Amino acid sequence: MSDVSSVFLIDDDKDLLKAAKQTLELAGFYVFAFPSAADALGALDAGFAGVVVSDIRMPQMDGQQLFSRVKEQDADLPVILVTGHGDIPMAVKAIQDGAYDFITKPFATDRLVQSVRRAAEKRRLVLENRALRIAAEQAQGDLPLIGQTPAMERLRRTLRQIADTDVDVLVTGETGSGKEVVASLLHRWSRRAAGNFVALNCGALPETVIESELFGHEPGAFTGAQKKRVGRIEHASAGTLFLDEIESMPPAIQVQMLRVLEMREVTPLGTNEVRPVDLRVVAAAKVDLGDPRQRGDFREDLYYRLNVVTISIPPLRDRCDDIPLLFGYFAERAASRFKRDVPAISAAVHRHLQSHDWPGNVRELSHFAERFVLGLESSAGPKPNEIPSADATLPLPVRVERYEADLIRETLAQNGGDVRRTIEALGIPRKTFYDKLQRHGIVRGDFAGLDGDDRRTPVGE
Repeated sequence: MSDVSSVFLIDDDKDLLKAAKQTLELAGFYVFAFPSAADALGALDAGFAGVVVSDIRMPQMDGQQLFSRVKEQDADLPVILVTGHGDIPMAVKAIQDGAYDFITKPFATDRLVQSVRRAAEKRRLVLENRALRIAAEQAQGDLPLIGQTPAMERLRRTLRQIADTDVDVLVTGETGSGKEVVASLLHRWSRRAAGNFVALNCGALPETVIESELFGHEPGAFTGAQKKRVGRIEHASAGTLFLDEIESMPPAIQVQMLRVLEMREVTPLGTNEVRPVDLRVVAAAKVDLGDPRQRGDFREDLYYRLNVVTISIPPLRDRCDDIPLLFGYFAERAASRFKRDVPAISAAVHRHLQSHDWPGNVRELSHFAERFVLGLESSAGPKPNEIPSADATLPLPVRVERYEADLIRETLAQNGGDVRRTIEALGIPRKTFYDKLQRHGIVRGDFAGLDGDDRRTPVGE
């Protein structure tokens, strides 16, 4: 029950409960109907992201008592109370205590639908702001580990589980997917956080330089070595050593690195002194080192030595539902950095966000958001009648989500509710289409000839 289009509906009058449930379902909401407040509370959990609609006058536990219990669980959860004329003073007091709205019987169906819709929008805003706060706390460097998809939740959970161990970790993922972020979080969430986090890109340095960078050297060890240099490995002692693009490490250095991992000691160039090191190694690769065809000349024994725990970061194209949140975060960050307002998102930008494969992953999305804020994307400017002016006060992720829902509804309407033609027009897979219908609370049947006059029948008379 994590969809803001969900509604908990409570009324002890079975006929009114049935009528109100049908009304809200026709409006595109997922309705969970309960004959008593106790039943609703038993099903309501801390993760509920929708709206509560309850009658006030009920036996055992009334609507006001229900509201008090809900408020204890989540003060920001919108509660709409349905009242008879004699209950209005009670409802007014509940509003003063923080209830979202009250509706008096009898009421037109539009009154109920509009109140629930506004409450759902408020709930969406609250949840998006919470998510952005969490994202900001999780942010690290240029590529925060942001995401609400199951894959990202599992990734964060795994990092928490292994962070405070000294096990070496192999991180795999495409370019720009956030491998250094993962390594940094493993360091920051561990007891090694007081030590140094030392990063080295193995593919950025020539073989003649990487040896000195890793192992250090003494004066006179080679031409130009005029003073002692502590290598990255020794500098990372008591902390974490991050070796990015380890598949690019020269074969000769791989042999030396294998000894470091096995013996936890290092011998700088120009000396026979063996120095012990206490470090955790996190290595990252863009290829599957377990596949001999991709591994190339990377040593198999070094791979198995590193492969104690492997963490795979999903590419952005496999977690499309995270794109609005990520884009919103990056756009807000860019707007703050460049001291500009976040522009309204256009249909062209929205289509690009949803249809682009993002081969550069999160890094590419971040740069796209910066260009969008700077107005350097030719399609990034707002177009007439695409975004309601009232939306300009909402956070960007909310606007992206809302426009996506509007675009799906518009395309469904244009195609008379036909799924095949709609998904072809939107350019998305069938499963993604149905996932989005569920997330936005869109009922496909609403676009296949539903009579709008059915929604005007008064409820509660």
